[in-house]
Amino acid sequence: MSQFLQSAAMPTTSPFLLRVGRVMQLTLEGVAGATLFAMMLLTTADVTGRYFFNSPILGTVELTQLMLAALVFLSLPVVCWREEHVSVDLLDSVFPARLIWIRQVLVNLIVTGALWLMARRVWALGERAMQWGDVTEFLRIPNGYLIYLMAIMLAASAALTLLRALFYLLEGVGVIERGGPLSPVTEQGGRHD
Repeated sequence: MSQFLQSAAMPTTSPFLLRVGRVMQLTLEGVAGATLFAMMLLTTADVTGRYFFNSPILGTVELTQLMLAALVFLSLPVVCWREEHVSVDLLDSVFPARLIWIRQVLVNLIVTGALWLMARRVWALGERAMQWGDVTEFLRIPNGYLIYLMAIMLAASAALTLLRALFYLLEGVGVIERGGPLSPVTEQGGRHD
């Protein structure tokens, strides 16, 4: 993200903001990676205990479900910022190259709106889960905290997608001459490396 953040930022962006973006990316990716590693260890220990010692780990399914949800939503802001989500190229042939920025602004604004609506709804579900004392079936882990994490990650993704739309707009109208998301990539491997 930092290379792309550098390419998407205005030339006057401070190194401090670039560092903040890099720290945020590394933090989210690190926590998501640690969660994935914990899922792997838990599954391995559970299978080993079940088949070799006839003693599975209680609550493995619940913990795996919780960690999987956390993994997906912790990764979402980075995926949205890098635009690495699944996309269909239906509109590529319709828009001339000089108007791609308009398409990207519109798409990013629509995605921002959808993410924001989901964040608000999920937050309301988190509040309800906390009020009702909703917990997992066997381990009795409160569900509300995970639901709040999901809502926060959806809101962060919405904010980053809105920022992407702003960068597309600024480069499209000429405020940013070079270094925005529409600029040609000069490095091998693309702008998302």
